[in-house]
Amino acid sequence: MNRLASAETLYASASSHEWKSDLVTVAVSLFNYAAFLPACLGSILAQRHESLDLIIVDDASDRDDSAEVALAWLKENSDRFCRSTLLRHSRNQGLAQARNTAFEQARTDAVFVIDADNLIYPRAISRLKHTLDETGAAAVYSQLEFFGTEKRLGYADVWRPDAFRTGNYVDAMALVSRQAWRTVGGYTHLEGGWEDYEFWCKFVESGLSAVYVPEILCRYRVHADSMLRTETLTAHRHLSVEMMSRHSWLDLQPE
Repeated sequence: MNRLASAETLYASASSHEWKSDLVTVAVSLFNYAAFLPACLGSILAQRHESLDLIIVDDASDRDDSAEVALAWLKENSDRFCRSTLLRHSRNQGLAQARNTAFEQARTDAVFVIDADNLIYPRAISRLKHTLDETGAAAVYSQLEFFGTEKRLGYADVWRPDAFRTGNYVDAMALVSRQAWRTVGGYTHLEGGWEDYEFWCKFVESGLSAVYVPEILCRYRVHADSMLRTETLTAHRHLSVEMMSRHSWLDLQPE
């Protein structure tokens, strides 16, 4: 969890909302997604769960005005949140560190992870938080709905550590305990992606477990720049070899 570059605070606001025990932090990872960001934030704004902190981390976007769009949105909507913060890395550090920065800044144990091109249904946070509280799990996740250039249900299923041996089936959109994040050493950078897979493998190795909520609560946008579209055969080979070097119990097929 070493911070490679500083994070500048572009916006910080605290409302008069009373602190409640069910407070959840929503951590938004942002990089050149200005076009998708308002929809993502709008889905967070519409959450039925009332007690929310919002942290947006812009990973030094350089192809659009992502930070400016985030700033304008927060100025209009910050009253909805107990606390709202916009941070910007001084230079690009990758998705893993963007998420780590948000976790470092969170003041709650429950942190919901979402990238700025994705969406959640209004009941998502309340449903996941209820399950986290009921089970005491280290994380809670749901089924996905793919939308955009590809429309289908996701691949999530009940938590089975052995299932990760041949691949990942749990997306990053999950409600994660900050203590669990700390226990596994946070997210780790992987050149080309698969930060989610790496994170869940570290869960398995640390003896932590997550709980699956069999409901469609999260929406994964498939587009030209999403991982489902940008992963190449060469990248798949490289990532498979890299993951197996880090986790000897994996049995991936670098096709």
